Amino acid sequence: MADRVGLSANTVSRALSGKDQVSESTREMIVAEARRLGYVPNNHARSLVSGTTTVLALVITNPSNPFYAALISAVERQCRLAGYSVLLLVTEENEDNEARAVQQLLRFGVDGVLAVPSQHRPGVWAELSEAGLPVVLLSRDIPELGFDFVGTDVERAVTDAVTRVAGPDPRRAWLFEEDLEISTVAARTAAFRQALGGDSLVLKVPGHRTRDATLPWRPDDAYRLAAGLITREHHPELVVTGNDYFALGVYKAVRECGLTVGEDVRVLGYGDHPFAAYLEPGLTTIRLPADDVGTTGVDLLVRRIADPDRPRETVLLSATLVERGSATAQ
Repeated sequence: MADRVGLSANTVSRALSGKDQVSESTREMIVAEARRLGYVPNNHARSLVSGTTTVLALVITNPSNPFYAALISAVERQCRLAGYSVLLLVTEENEDNEARAVQQLLRFGVDGVLAVPSQHRPGVWAELSEAGLPVVLLSRDIPELGFDFVGTDVERAVTDAVTRVAGPDPRRAWLFEEDLEISTVAARTAAFRQALGGDSLVLKVPGHRTRDATLPWRPDDAYRLAAGLITREHHPELVVTGNDYFALGVYKAVRECGLTVGEDVRVLGYGDHPFAAYLEPGLTTIRLPADDVGTTGVDLLVRRIADPDRPRETVLLSATLVERGSATAQ
């Protein structure tokens, strides 16, 4: 390549890497010749010289969750704009898989890590910090580790939404929530209780995800529980669900009792999955800022790579209440 343009290898390298000390006309000539020759930079060789890889890792727990599917897309897009490639690792909510993922990241030598931790064994992530690898946690925080964090303000979102649809005199409100020990479940439960006080009932949904949290949500888990509790004579005025799939099961149980969703029983979901608008009535639900969590996380990580010593940042993004026929503001 250097011989073809009659310049030194050092000048060609600086031009192709976008560095200064090369005139614009020379850079354009070198780039044009590189394109003509089909030149592809050797990133591995470049990383050996620069000490960087231009690769960021994204570690998630469960790709079947629609939130994480949207998160992956947002992270990949923002990384591309920032000049990074993405290495994706999936832990399946398993602490052993998580420990293996951390060891892989240490071996791969990525420039930084975005991670949704399982929260079962928090200390495993400290190994990355001890190795000097920048980490930003997404969706679930581990405050004691001191990593930057980007997530949804779950408690505020649920408190505000429940307060709006329950009205000033709420009675008989039930929460159908997953039986999982993760911070987002705890935050939704705390917010529900805070908004509705003593006249509320938290129901943990037994189901297949209790045994394997990597599996997708199933409406029938919530349906079986709701069908055994809801009758025409005894039913809640408001049902809040920890995900929109549980709301599908509640809809079916309510209708089988001869009751009407949105009139006899108001239903509030969580997630705003694509089917929510097409139910009858449409499901009122909380839309999560998956795209913003992903893009903000990448931006925060890039800044952390550039300035490792700056103070820890915590960013809580707002969710949106999408009102439809199943529960409107009272």
